[in-house]
Amino acid sequence: MNVTMGSADVVVIGGGIVGASVAYHLAKAQAGRIVLLERESLLGTGSTGRCAGGFRHQFSSEINIRLSLESVRMILSFSEELDYPADVHQNGYLFLLSKPEEAETFKKNVALQNSCGVPSIFLPPGEIARLAPHVALDGILGATYCAWDGIGDPNGMTQGYASAARRLGVNFRTGVAARGLHISGNRIEAVETDAGTIPCGAAVNAAGPHAREVAALAGIDLPVYPERRHVYTTAPFARAPKDFLMVIDFTSTFYVHRESGGALMGMGNPEEPKSFNLNVDSRFLDKVLEVALRRFPGLEEAHVSRAWAGLYEMSPDALPILGRVKQIENFYLANGFSGHGFQHAPITGKLVAEEIVLGIAQSLNIDSLRLERFETISTTREVNVV
Repeated sequence: MNVTMGSADVVVIGGGIVGASVAYHLAKAQAGRIVLLERESLLGTGSTGRCAGGFRHQFSSEINIRLSLESVRMILSFSEELDYPADVHQNGYLFLLSKPEEAETFKKNVALQNSCGVPSIFLPPGEIARLAPHVALDGILGATYCAWDGIGDPNGMTQGYASAARRLGVNFRTGVAARGLHISGNRIEAVETDAGTIPCGAAVNAAGPHAREVAALAGIDLPVYPERRHVYTTAPFARAPKDFLMVIDFTSTFYVHRESGGALMGMGNPEEPKSFNLNVDSRFLDKVLEVALRRFPGLEEAHVSRAWAGLYEMSPDALPILGRVKQIENFYLANGFSGHGFQHAPITGKLVAEEIVLGIAQSLNIDSLRLERFETISTTREVNVV
């Protein structure tokens, strides 16, 4: 493919871990000249830099399970493949269940996960304490556990993808935002930025919670909305978790795992409106601590040392929206991960690159994740959103 100066074969819009993965896998697949645009001055400072870093196979939908199977393998081999350090702890996820209907749903989820080759198990209360002795089990009916789940390194992996992509010739333009898309017929011909115009052969929307705005530049109604989530870390304390097991009280969505000698914790707020608000709501901490101290008594010794807020990019069914857009043949989506963007970024980059270079995502069938699914009524929805 002939490439003129100032043009690109593919423009990737968004410099979080998803965009960095797409850029790396495009370059690895020899897709031509790749330009990545990031509106902030640094990569990975949006949702990627504010997430808790978990990865898991314990989902309620088969497609998310299969995305995890592919992606977690890539997370575990990341440092070796890219020659870049990434801190990964595969100590598992433990979902605590306190309602009979939750326990029955999670038993069905375990059966589905097992059918896909995931070794998740259901534990009665008596077997939970050996995995999480720091947890108060009052009212707990059971739990599910998968040893393949764990905690990763969002920043390290973003920088690792970016470093490898740069070695392969990708041009990263930070502090540059996409402002418009030049469209002729059903094709994008150029991306308009606040630093000039980039003629291109294709464009990828990897803009995280801002994906709806980017899609609108192409006249596409993308149902992705930002939703604030709070994260807190504590200073080191004596009764901190001994390993990096992620423990989730599913009814409340409260979660906690070890972090630098202390703990990292968070919880969803069912009253949270859709917005780009990143301010920390100090009042919400009281609700978090109410659950935290009831389920994890050792936290009474802890001092909250840091709090921040990040944004989930929620889709209507809490499943990602991937692949080529029907209306515009050279516009590709990597959006709507609903809190699972970090863990599915590795395989997403590969799938998008395959679709652009080969014409089809070969590693996994993503037809059920295309934007067009919202044209019909579907009952499929990911239940395990934390």
